[in-house]
Amino acid sequence: MRNYKQIILLIFIGCFWQHSNAQDWANLNRFKKQNDRLGLPTQGEQRVVFMGNSITEGWTNMDPEYFDNPSYINRGIGGQTTPQMLLRFRADVINLKPKVVVILAGTNDIAGNTGPMTLEEIRDNIVSMCELAKVNGIEVIISSVLPAHDYVWRPGLEPNIKIPKLNAMLKEYADSDEIIFLDYFSAMVDDRNGLPEDLANDGVHPTKKGYAIMKPMVEKAIKNALKN
Repeated sequence: MRNYKQIILLIFIGCFWQHSNAQDWANLNRFKKQNDRLGLPTQGEQRVVFMGNSITEGWTNMDPEYFDNPSYINRGIGGQTTPQMLLRFRADVINLKPKVVVILAGTNDIAGNTGPMTLEEIRDNIVSMCELAKVNGIEVIISSVLPAHDYVWRPGLEPNIKIPKLNAMLKEYADSDEIIFLDYFSAMVDDRNGLPEDLANDGVHPTKKGYAIMKPMVEKAIKNALKN
């Protein structure tokens, strides 16, 4: 009888966890407390929000000193796709009243983390984030998707072919709407349209050396965005 009750309890806990997780598909609760504590920028503060997935989130782990700057707010969540970021864009970007948002997204969409996505759908979600930012007076930096020859967790999806196509679409939009396009891809790509091992051990997530390439590039882009 005891084992039976334990099994029922485990099933209940599992169902409750799945239900709770489904109710927060975009992970809006991830940064809720931090956002509440953060509050609005101080007078004259030039706040920058980094919106993204594990590549953005991992930046804090690999180079924590970079985010010692209290005006640099990391809002990356590992595994996320552009529809999830779009849903939390108001809570994790707009409501924080930054001067600039740096958007780095799209690789998990190509990997199909939340289901099949066309390149046009990925582009459109990023465009929607940009439009929300602009109407709220936030300068936008669109980052190119980083190179990836393949995904170790979901091989055979040809990101080495799809990522360059998506980046071309993002650059075309950025140029047409006078938005800064930050081209990490060209600075980091190898001859397989992937990331070399010294820049990403798993072919996707940058090493400290990889972030060292990205840092001066994003700093230059932020500096230019703050001039607008």
